[in-house]
Amino acid sequence: MSHKLSGKVALVVGGASGIGRAIAELFHAEDAYLAVADYNDEGCAELSRQLVDRVTAHSVDVASDSSVQALIQDVIAAHGHIDVLVNSAGILDETAFLDMSTDTFDRMIGINLRGIFVVSRLVAAHMVERREGRIINIASQLALKGGTGLAHYCAAKAGVLGLTKSMARELAPFNVLTNAIAPGPILTPMLGGLSDEWIAAKEAELPLGRFGRAEEVAPTALMLAASPDGDLYLGQTLGPNSGDVM
Repeated sequence: MSHKLSGKVALVVGGASGIGRAIAELFHAEDAYLAVADYNDEGCAELSRQLVDRVTAHSVDVASDSSVQALIQDVIAAHGHIDVLVNSAGILDETAFLDMSTDTFDRMIGINLRGIFVVSRLVAAHMVERREGRIINIASQLALKGGTGLAHYCAAKAGVLGLTKSMARELAPFNVLTNAIAPGPILTPMLGGLSDEWIAAKEAELPLGRFGRAEEVAPTALMLAASPDGDLYLGQTLGPNSGDVM
């Protein structure tokens, strides 16, 4: 590895599985000090045991302000500061628009959009005080094109893109760079929330002809987190998406 994050402290929220885990593993391989946070306590603990050194595991519920506040305090107490934040926590389920309850919609927005706002607001205040930082929000290509049975998910991820651009403008004067990654369909446990029919139809649409793997998304996050690689990226949405959006 090229040690691109040597000495940096990275907090990966939603790091116990899927894209978040792949990013956490790559960041650690590039010499970052790593804080992995997730609602899945055992997944975090297992990853911490796997990586052994320079890593701490933290429990968090991004739908709870107090849980997020405790997380940020714990990470700063353990590592001293936070250089890079990756917001990768999220849920996914398939529900027809006409059958969707308000509670279902609110839960999706609460975790996939509001959670990113709450975590980012607290971490950004810390980064602004230090006059440096990188924030990377994981969105989805469906934010740009919509998806059948996924109105709540698409609305949340579209919100992430708007939030990212606004954060980028406000935080740039403090040398805090905010960007988003909008992956296409990726082979992760989140696909368990989708029907076999949805998955087959989506795969048939892709110019590349296949879903991506989490380890194929992680290098995009590394580029945005590293210097000089990501120094000029601000308010951007990068799309490792198998050609689903061009």
